[in-house]
Amino acid sequence: MGKPTGFLEYDRVDPVLEDPKERIKNWNEFHEHLSLEEQKKQGARCMDCGVPFCQSGMTLAGMTSGCPLHNLCPEWNDLVYHGNWKEAYSRLHKTNNFPEFTSRVCPALCEKACTCSVHGDAVATRDNEYAIIEYAYEHGYAAAKPPKVRTGKKVAIIGSGPSGLACADMLNHRGHQVTVYERDDRIGGLLMYGIPNMKLEKQIVDRKVSIMKEEGVTFLTGMDVGKDVKPKALLKEYDAVVLACGAKQARDLKGPGRDAKGIYFAVDFLARNTKSLLDSHFQDGKYVETKGKNVVIVGGGDTGNDCTGTAIRHGCKSVTAIEMMPKAPDERAADNPWPEWPKVSKTDYGQEEAIALFGHDPRIYETTIKEFLKDKDGNLRAVKTVGLRFEKDPQTGRRKMTEVPGSEKELPCEVLVIAAGFLGPEKYVTDAFGVETTERSNVKTAEGGYQTSVEKVFSCGDMHTGQSLVVKAIRQGRECAEAVDKSLMGYTNIRVQ
Repeated sequence: MGKPTGFLEYDRVDPVLEDPKERIKNWNEFHEHLSLEEQKKQGARCMDCGVPFCQSGMTLAGMTSGCPLHNLCPEWNDLVYHGNWKEAYSRLHKTNNFPEFTSRVCPALCEKACTCSVHGDAVATRDNEYAIIEYAYEHGYAAAKPPKVRTGKKVAIIGSGPSGLACADMLNHRGHQVTVYERDDRIGGLLMYGIPNMKLEKQIVDRKVSIMKEEGVTFLTGMDVGKDVKPKALLKEYDAVVLACGAKQARDLKGPGRDAKGIYFAVDFLARNTKSLLDSHFQDGKYVETKGKNVVIVGGGDTGNDCTGTAIRHGCKSVTAIEMMPKAPDERAADNPWPEWPKVSKTDYGQEEAIALFGHDPRIYETTIKEFLKDKDGNLRAVKTVGLRFEKDPQTGRRKMTEVPGSEKELPCEVLVIAAGFLGPEKYVTDAFGVETTERSNVKTAEGGYQTSVEKVFSCGDMHTGQSLVVKAIRQGRECAEAVDKSLMGYTNIRVQ
């Protein structure tokens, strides 16, 4: 701990955000990051706690507290303070394959469990992480380092999202020959097509993928395993196969008029937008046009927020985000103490932009859509909403949602985006491999394990656990690599933590 009084001497300083009305004019990241000297002060604020909850990654009250990767936050915060950037990168990369991603898109579970946050502002750990990894790229620390010895074992990884990439990275550095199959035209999965460019610029993904190629990983795009590529052929060619295809089976809405034109799932809405941006900067017209239209988004989570920011950048007339749940409190409730994840209301970048542009928060709580209203040509023209309230079921004692009589309203809507989460992986992949699934349709393994019911086949990430965070997917990929390595070699040199 280089500065024992740092948390008393320095205030938290966050990167300056570009004005909402300016940043919506482009699709670039909009954080103006701190100077290295200011970043050192932020590192000095770390208290080097006796029990660093920031790196615990434990489950409290059903929620994750601290970093699931067990990042050595106090160590590299201290190294940032001392200006030892090379060693800071070494300690950061020891637990995290992709800090260039997590420092941009992670909700910073480490900060929510930071001891400094008990009576003040948390240490700016995520921004310190950003500073470390970008400094490492600039000074060559993050350059390709191919393995010096190969084992002769071959592994196929199906899916190139964060879990698949993490698994590939670990197995490749162990010395196995790794081939990643991706059905889309670009590598990255969720990182490429599920997160919009202003949140994660795609050259950042390409930069890391290029390094992995230099290190010996083979990437094959346009390969739809389970359809174009048969599992039987893969199992014959490779010593192990890892299923990391994500959980892309979107949760749908039901009601009269659901077949109206103009209704999209968020995963398709965002993917079409990013692909059109990268292919032609929208000149091909293959994205979902929202200019001059009333947009309604169902779901108020991170994905719904990304859809809000996307619709605004295309020039929508209005945007409304509908949430079934009540608004979370602005401050921690008494039954939600630190270091639990704080169940509090937050206003993210898309909502900030809607407030700046339209003058009000786009979110409507305790509401759902009852009917989709069409014009004479079958196009969506409006939605009928109804208020909800939570009541206690006298028989079960559980809370249940009921409609509020007389609360129906009609909202003009030409584009509806369903961002209500995902139900699990797409069934054709699990069926093709013949792996057992859970009651929630995720790939089934022994508790804490990654081996599926089929010999040589493993699974990790959202396909294994259900929809979750990028940082958790990376953790799953790392642990799965350890399991694969042990099955191939009889022992493992991979150490996840």
